[in-house]
Amino acid sequence: MDVEERFKLVKRNTAEIVTEEELKDLLKKKKKPVVYLGTAITGKPHIAYFITVLKLADFLKAGFHVKLLLSDITGALDNTPWDILDKRYKYYQKTFPLMFKSVGADIKEFEIVKASDVNLDTKYFFDLLKLSTFTSVHDARKAASDVVKQSDNPKLSGLIYPLVQTLDEEYLKVDIQYGGVDQRKIFMFARESLPKMGYKSRIEIMTPMIPGLIGKKMSASDPKSRIDLLDDEKTVKDKLKSAYCEPGIVEDNGVLAFLQHVIMVIKGDKGEPFVVERPEKFGGNLEFTNYANLEEAYRKKELHPLDLKNALAKEINILLEPMRKASKQLQKLSKEAYTE
Repeated sequence: MDVEERFKLVKRNTAEIVTEEELKDLLKKKKKPVVYLGTAITGKPHIAYFITVLKLADFLKAGFHVKLLLSDITGALDNTPWDILDKRYKYYQKTFPLMFKSVGADIKEFEIVKASDVNLDTKYFFDLLKLSTFTSVHDARKAASDVVKQSDNPKLSGLIYPLVQTLDEEYLKVDIQYGGVDQRKIFMFARESLPKMGYKSRIEIMTPMIPGLIGKKMSASDPKSRIDLLDDEKTVKDKLKSAYCEPGIVEDNGVLAFLQHVIMVIKGDKGEPFVVERPEKFGGNLEFTNYANLEEAYRKKELHPLDLKNALAKEINILLEPMRKASKQLQKLSKEAYTE
């Protein structure tokens, strides 16, 4: 795979790369760059995490070493109770490799890092204090505003959060940080702040956030907006049946968004069509080899929402098979880590 092919693979399905020129230069100069995704172990992983897994799989295919930072520290800074941090870490640690298995990714160059193993280092803590002397309360609050839960009487921990995430780039020895567009303010804060510490700024890559099943951001804190990794087949079908999916409307449509960013990506990589099964009296089966054609058919109302939902339910249930095979262990870990 040449530099241009690797670049296209890294860029696909992204919302923004800061900057593309830096990425191209990195791919030319470094045979095995390092990218990381940091995720605070707060909410329970759900099917939107497949967007993350697929992007990390792209990095793996493009010859990167991929680090997944499971951040117990920033989880605590974002109000996760300290006494369940390790339990949530274990749940994330178990589910992510299974999700990679679902999408058929080769994970030889993938590693999971526990944030407290990095963040509690003496030099790291010294740098955290040092960075705090370069950072105003206003800038820290602004950086964290789209990620950390806000209140009228915010805790100091929310201001520390973006500083910790910034230093992670240096201490994990990475070339790129990847995350959702909700992370953008922290990413830009990191690019501005690391040079003040004598460290180089990193490339920042972001993927879009997708709507949930009720027409807003898919959220771990709102069970109605997402499908859980441990939902059984009937629950998946029932949740999709009640999902927002107005005929001909593509905006804020979580069903179409998941198809675009997950299912059609997987199908395209496998060279398989997405099949919508329908009785002959309603025109018979439909096959789509790209998302644009699927969306056009939906926009023209040639594709009924219920048929689309049934087809998506079938694909999601296939994706969830590895989690179901490990259901007994995952259910036990889930009950220990989450009270919902």
